Amino acid sequence: MRLLQLFALLTVCLVAGASAGAQQMPPTIVIVEDAGMKMLAPTIDVPGTVVSRFDSRLASELSAKLKWIADVGTVVKEGDIIASLDDITFQLLEMEAKSRVDREQARVTFLRAEKSRLERLDEDNLSAKSQLEQTTSNLAIAESDQAIAEAQLGQAKVAMYITRIRAPFDGIVTEKLRNIGERLNVADEVIRLVDPNSIEVVARAPLNTVNFIKNEDVLEIYNDYRKGQGSVRTTVPFGNPQSHMFEVRLNVDPSLWTVGESVRLSMPTAPAREVMAVPRDALVLRREGTSVFRIKDDMTAEQVSVITGLGAGSLIEVIGDVKPNDRIVIRGAERLSTGMTVDIRDDGDAGPAVNSLH
Repeated sequence: MRLLQLFALLTVCLVAGASAGAQQMPPTIVIVEDAGMKMLAPTIDVPGTVVSRFDSRLASELSAKLKWIADVGTVVKEGDIIASLDDITFQLLEMEAKSRVDREQARVTFLRAEKSRLERLDEDNLSAKSQLEQTTSNLAIAESDQAIAEAQLGQAKVAMYITRIRAPFDGIVTEKLRNIGERLNVADEVIRLVDPNSIEVVARAPLNTVNFIKNEDVLEIYNDYRKGQGSVRTTVPFGNPQSHMFEVRLNVDPSLWTVGESVRLSMPTAPAREVMAVPRDALVLRREGTSVFRIKDDMTAEQVSVITGLGAGSLIEVIGDVKPNDRIVIRGAERLSTGMTVDIRDDGDAGPAVNSLH
């Protein structure tokens, strides 16, 4: 009998302790976002690639030996030298052209003086007219030869200048296409330069999506590592006759994406319409159906059954007892039930605590 009394007393203590523990359980940490009326359209995902608007393979404009080339990864400014050719031959050509100019200049100077002298004598009838005419002709020829020599000197200076390959824009050296000591011919590619700050996404989309976008429309962009948005810069108005695909180019944030990265774009396939929308992360899928959790003014959770509709990007239409500005749980809902007390945190502040819910 005494054993039964002790057992009953122990049971009462355990139940009381459990009740006290239940009362002391901390609120569940959640992150919320307001529901609202949004313009959504059905979408399909199309592949795209991040490219630079300035991506050049710079070539030699001369036949010469490669003397120096910048290393891969070198950051350069517009006008910086990124490769140089052996220039000894072009120095000699410049010297020769300069000497030719000096010679023709001396000849022109002499003939001008001679013409002036003969013109003075002609005024006094002291010289033959034919001699003046011959000198005038020789001067014209000399002036023409001087102009040709100056043009040749200009060409020699240009050749000297282009023995240094210069960056046409700010960028990073991404590839060396030739090595020091190799003999180059005209148009041989030498080095690749890319500007990582002037980027865009290039995608090819079917006609049934292109019809529903226009310049400056904002589209969702994502891959396995990150997601963001891009605004439509242009749609190339000519499609591939075999694939019936059209090219679309979007401006994107250069701090978020990297040149060469593969992405996917959500593109509309029908006109947008206004619907009640919540983030997809708010949906709770359970055996009894789909629902979301709304946080009431007393900081308790309320489960609301919904039917999903149109989805676009990170948002999805919900049909049910959801109103604009309802605080809908987007993280932490999987452990909630109606009536539970919650603690709302900002997305940036609740990282470790919220992660413990998963």
